[in-house]
Amino acid sequence: MTSRNYEYGGLQATTWDLFRGDTSRWDDRFFYREVVERYGQPVLDVGCGTGRILLDFMSQGIGIDGVDNSPEMLALCREKAEKMGLRPSLYEQRMQSLDLPRKYATIIVPSSSFQLLTDLDDARAAMRRFYEQLLPGGTLVMPFMRFYEGEATEGVDAEEWRLLREKERPDYGDIVRHHTRSTYDLDAHLEHTEDHYEVVKGGEVVYTEDHKQSPATRWYSREEAVDLYADAGFTDIRLTSGFTFEPAKPDDNLVCVFGTRRP
Repeated sequence: MTSRNYEYGGLQATTWDLFRGDTSRWDDRFFYREVVERYGQPVLDVGCGTGRILLDFMSQGIGIDGVDNSPEMLALCREKAEKMGLRPSLYEQRMQSLDLPRKYATIIVPSSSFQLLTDLDDARAAMRRFYEQLLPGGTLVMPFMRFYEGEATEGVDAEEWRLLREKERPDYGDIVRHHTRSTYDLDAHLEHTEDHYEVVKGGEVVYTEDHKQSPATRWYSREEAVDLYADAGFTDIRLTSGFTFEPAKPDDNLVCVFGTRRP
């Protein structure tokens, strides 16, 4: 079992890109590209990880910086950037204590990374930091996802272990398996996760790694998400359906929330 003060490390980090494969056609890539076209540069990618959005946009000439609290993910991002001939400005910081040397026209928080902040005080602090890190009139865009879709409305619901992913690593001559399970605290809107990784070589498990995050993520009602923006000072708050610019629909599992810093 690993112990660290950030979310992604060990095999979680080194297999991140392996398990996701080609992300060039993901809906959010095109969505955030249009967000940048509409709201301007420079851009801050919060929770940039290994650089899925950041390096793609940099290669298109977009002025974008990245911040993440995982030194391991940032190290992988730098390795990828070097191979691409890019030199991104990357910062190892937490969202709730964000303090960067410049301000931005657009801040994006892809992959529902904001929901990794499970403490409400941390979430509110992060919103204030996002607001202060924006230029006047700048825009914050974040997706909010419901992590639990079950029938129950209260109490705790626990999943069984399931094989989430299995993939070969040709460079290592082995296979990595990722098993996971979640427990949902429905009253507190919190998800607790356990992840078990196995490295298989020659048909035998040669290495295992376990990760536990308790809690791991928090989900919000739409009203709660809007209140977070409003309490931090954002105006012109609006919700869109998934990774589109259409108004959010009642049955959307994922919505994006926009907010503007006062001019």
